[in-house]
Amino acid sequence: MVIESSSMEPAEEEAQLGQESEDEYSELSDSELQEAFAKGLLKPGMNVLVDKSKKFVNNVDGMKQCLADLRKNLPWVERLDLTNLPAEDILSKAEGKVPALANGEVNADDDFQREMFFYRQAQATVLQALPLLNKHDIATKRPDDYFAEMAKSDQQMQKIRKKLISKQLSLEKSEKAKKLREQRKFGKKVQVEVIQKRQKEKKAMMSAVKKYQKGMTDKLDFLDGDQKTGKDSSDGSKKAMNKKGPNAKRKYKDKKFGFGGKKSGKKWNTKESFNDVSGFRAKVAHAKGGKKGKGGKQNKRPGKSVRKKMKSRS
Repeated sequence: MVIESSSMEPAEEEAQLGQESEDEYSELSDSELQEAFAKGLLKPGMNVLVDKSKKFVNNVDGMKQCLADLRKNLPWVERLDLTNLPAEDILSKAEGKVPALANGEVNADDDFQREMFFYRQAQATVLQALPLLNKHDIATKRPDDYFAEMAKSDQQMQKIRKKLISKQLSLEKSEKAKKLREQRKFGKKVQVEVIQKRQKEKKAMMSAVKKYQKGMTDKLDFLDGDQKTGKDSSDGSKKAMNKKGPNAKRKYKDKKFGFGGKKSGKKWNTKESFNDVSGFRAKVAHAKGGKKGKGGKQNKRPGKSVRKKMKSRS
């Protein structure tokens, strides 16, 4: 069906267009369609609304007038506009902290930082506007009996403030926890390095003591904690090992106590000592020549039956 806008009367056309704008997504009922068909508004075919072509008007004079209105250089009292950066954060500066907002750079995703930027910018605007208003004799204080209904209640603003402060505190706690974890990791790493260094020094000290005891070196520098490491110490140990003859300590002991000869392997059996039985004593070997008790009698252990009787008596 086709609806011709030219065949409609102006009043009926406006009513029909108004109804279509209100019920843009609603379907017409059967009774409304029958009424429209009876009035001759509907014809067989596709139901298409044919609009008139829009006329574009180039109003040059109107555009020039708007441009002239925008270019009016009115005094500041008529405009009351101010453009300024946020006020200086005196509290952070006094505490030695670096201000989070510098030269208007704000992280838009940080709610607390954004609200603090608005707050400090309003502070700077007030500090700049009050002298100008006083200069033009404009009242800036409310009368004592003045009452104004605020858009938001004080309770709601207190809730918002508490929420922003709690969020800021949680962020600070998370940053502190992150720093503590990093410090613990670094401290653990340093502790492991210190322990490894001590173990290495202890090992070097023990090896130096053993070398001194074996006579491979006659230096006592390791007692002062100034033991040389690396190439110098290795060269010194090699020179001590390549030195011929006993060291000073060995010479001093030989001079004091004498040289007793070989001690190790002294009690080992040989073929001759094994075959030599001249020193064998049967009584000593079989305990026949043992010590005797009082009265010249040999101390004997009582028999098993006697020991049982003695045990039962006790």
